[in-house]
Amino acid sequence: FRGGPNTAGSGPNGNNDIYNIVLLIVDIVMLVVKFWVAIVEEVIKTFTTRPQANVAGQFVLITGAGHGMGKEMALQYAALGAKVLCWDVNEQTNSQTVKEIKQAGGTAFGYVCNVVKREDIIELAAKMRKEHGFIQVVVNNAGIMPAHSLLEHTEQETRLMYDINVLAHFWMIQAFLPDMLERNEGSIVALSSCAGLFGLPNLVPYCGTKFAVRGYMAALAEELRLKNPQSNIKLTTIYPYMIDTGLCKNPRYRFPQLFKLISPKVAAASIIEAQRQGLEEAAVPRHFVGIEKIGRLLPRKAMRLVNDFLDAGVDSDKN
Repeated sequence: FRGGPNTAGSGPNGNNDIYNIVLLIVDIVMLVVKFWVAIVEEVIKTFTTRPQANVAGQFVLITGAGHGMGKEMALQYAALGAKVLCWDVNEQTNSQTVKEIKQAGGTAFGYVCNVVKREDIIELAAKMRKEHGFIQVVVNNAGIMPAHSLLEHTEQETRLMYDINVLAHFWMIQAFLPDMLERNEGSIVALSSCAGLFGLPNLVPYCGTKFAVRGYMAALAEELRLKNPQSNIKLTTIYPYMIDTGLCKNPRYRFPQLFKLISPKVAAASIIEAQRQGLEEAAVPRHFVGIEKIGRLLPRKAMRLVNDFLDAGVDSDKN
């Protein structure tokens, strides 16, 4: 039977099999090479200072700009020469942010918007394009953080949390991403939280919203990458620890020097730096992302022992 029509390696089918095997081997070799090159590149980047994009003259839109982190980011972006578009549901506090920017010699415009309402976002986004043109940076910052046990959360409170912390991000992206895709440039920053890295008691719904932000940003990054491998649109997910803005009412920590509240000024500077560097993920402090990744490799029981020892978290605001 040697040399018969069905002999492996002979005839058109046999040649195709050999060709496919060779291609597979080449693909595997290329994968291994690129894999290690990527790892080496990231290790080098870890120990080098990444260049920061110039935001001077660019339009930067920040939701929740009337207070806390949003206000501090607005002030610092303006100090860098950006033209800041301040969105907030509270007209009075938002106007104060704009006033302070202008008094410092910066450029800012204030707009009242309830980000829960998709139609309001779409309408205001159209107004932005007409009045200002292309918006280079969009920062989804607005958020709320009720802190009490799951069974104490009302339906209205939980729905509002998801509306502001998650769904509003979708509406903002749907409003501004098309222009970024058309120009193949732009930056979207999403405020998650360290509660989007670690599950915490008294923050069950809140953790759910912040894990959701982490998930949709990761999925969107893959969607954009597959649609256009040369995409220049930057997506940055931020995981702040407890910031001293009043949002976190009852922080608890056994070791204050390790887990003390972070000032809004320091946190805002770190977030802006991450956006300008084009980082995909950044915690505040930065090392928290690395801690989370290491923690995922350890048995959960072991990590719980560490968590109990550190005793850091948020107590209920209903006590």
